[in-house]
Amino acid sequence: MDESCRVVVASEGTETELSVPAGTVLRDALLAADCSPYGRLSERANCGGRGLCATCGVRLAADVAADHWHDRLADRFGYPRLSCQVTVDRDMRVELLDDKLVWGGRDS
Repeated sequence: MDESCRVVVASEGTETELSVPAGTVLRDALLAADCSPYGRLSERANCGGRGLCATCGVRLAADVAADHWHDRLADRFGYPRLSCQVTVDRDMRVELLDDKLVWGGRDS
């Protein structure tokens, strides 16, 4: 039996609960559930999940190890994490950035 993880997606004051197969890339799970991690300007102009454009940023409520160089810097300086570089391997809570134009801002 395949293991699945519970992913709660918060966006614009609502929450959506997803059941995601363990090992799925978070970006792919969000797009499949019509919960786009992209801003309105980057919805069509992005790198397709290769970790190059930094436009699929989300906030993660729990600590998920940063494996990608951009995510290590994001952790250090308070920027959003790249959903294309996060593998769903546990239950998690994800916040989509509602006011994001391209990259998303730093935490204050």
